[in-house]
Amino acid sequence: MDLSKYVADIQDFPEEGVLFRDVTPLLKDKDAYKEAIDRFVAWANDLGVKTDIVAGPEARGFLFGCPVAYQLNAGFVPVRKPGKLPRETISEKYDLEYGTNEVFMHADSILPGQNVIIVDDLLATGGTVEATVKLVERLGGKVAGIAFFIELEALEGRKRLQGYNVYSMLKY
Repeated sequence: MDLSKYVADIQDFPEEGVLFRDVTPLLKDKDAYKEAIDRFVAWANDLGVKTDIVAGPEARGFLFGCPVAYQLNAGFVPVRKPGKLPRETISEKYDLEYGTNEVFMHADSILPGQNVIIVDDLLATGGTVEATVKLVERLGGKVAGIAFFIELEALEGRKRLQGYNVYSMLKY
């Protein structure tokens, strides 16, 4: 199945000059969505380790990561923006083109030695996922792999993830 047919290109969103890759057409098509999740699960199974935890950055990482975790019989850990998690958290700041951002994870989300995969919708510059990797590793988790539905190759986010098993379903 050609999953690229289920990605809508939206010009000038969220601002002028940006071409936004919208995955909601894929999410609403039961067969395409199932195919994408099945491909993530097949990739995870091929890593050669049992996945204990799937971590998904807010918010579209939840849409792909939760069903992947379910299929792998693994837990799911949300990686959130500031002020969204109610218990003790750890955080990691990362640079944006103009300024910084920060992601958070509950401090008890991952136990030392657990195998973690990170699943998200999009790899652009790699800042969010690099911060997520740092959070997982700070808690003692082992990042077994990182998977994206879409990778924007021109933004070179993969460079920040050298040394990790990185999978992208679609590349633009």
